[in-house]
Amino acid sequence: MKTPKRIQPLVEEGLVDEVIRQLMSGKEATVYVVRCGDQVRCAKVYKEANQRNFRNAVVYQEGRKVKNSRQARAMEKGSRYGRKMQEEVWQTAEADALFRLARAGVRVPQAYGCYEGVLLMDLVTDVNGDVAPRLQEVEWDEKLALEYHAFLLHQVVLMLCAGMIHGDLSEYNILVDEHGPVIIDLPQAVDAAGNNSAQVMLERDVDNLTTFFSTFAPQLADTQYGKEIWNLYKAGQLTPETPLTGKIEVDNRPADVRTVMREIERVRREEEARQLYLKDLKNPPAKPDNF
Repeated sequence: MKTPKRIQPLVEEGLVDEVIRQLMSGKEATVYVVRCGDQVRCAKVYKEANQRNFRNAVVYQEGRKVKNSRQARAMEKGSRYGRKMQEEVWQTAEADALFRLARAGVRVPQAYGCYEGVLLMDLVTDVNGDVAPRLQEVEWDEKLALEYHAFLLHQVVLMLCAGMIHGDLSEYNILVDEHGPVIIDLPQAVDAAGNNSAQVMLERDVDNLTTFFSTFAPQLADTQYGKEIWNLYKAGQLTPETPLTGKIEVDNRPADVRTVMREIERVRREEEARQLYLKDLKNPPAKPDNF
């Protein structure tokens, strides 16, 4: 097929020899199957910011760091230069995440780098060399569902131990090659320590997995792995070897309403005194006349 304009620089640099076909087009990128020497790989071409349809991108970008302080200030101010830097950070985030997660032992496609908004990575294939199916395209039974659910929970734990959360994990962005699940689509990956929405995203990722697999293994429906994993992480007790139960301890002790009400009253009185003090500062008493 004709080489897309965005991939042409990679052809000129000798990174890509041929564009074979378009594989898919999504909300943030278009993916092509390309030939690099004797290897068949993927070229993921990120769409420009005004063409993307990824909701709440700012929420996902919270906590991402750049090494250059000038760039960081510009990004915070939202200047033209800052918006350009934000776009570059967004486009390189997936490559950075893939390299980082691969080092942590997470099953992700091997990345080769991001060049001018084009990510080169391995094409995930099945045993026959065809494009690997997504999770929802696989035939399931209870045993396989339990096995893959446990495996993917471990992948989530490995990611979190590496300081990252997928942020959009579901059956639609997990492929299954001849060795098992491979996690894809990571441009929105979240910094676990620096993002205020990290817990919500982690629990949502895990809940998505549980909802999908509980269709085939109903006993998973009542588990609370997301909350358990986050609680362990928050307590500094999560490691790749930490056993998970899917249960969390619930404090069933009755609330101490009297103590709570006393605390509310104490705070109310402090605030009342503070307001009176501020009022006196604004309206000091009149000085007596000197005779």
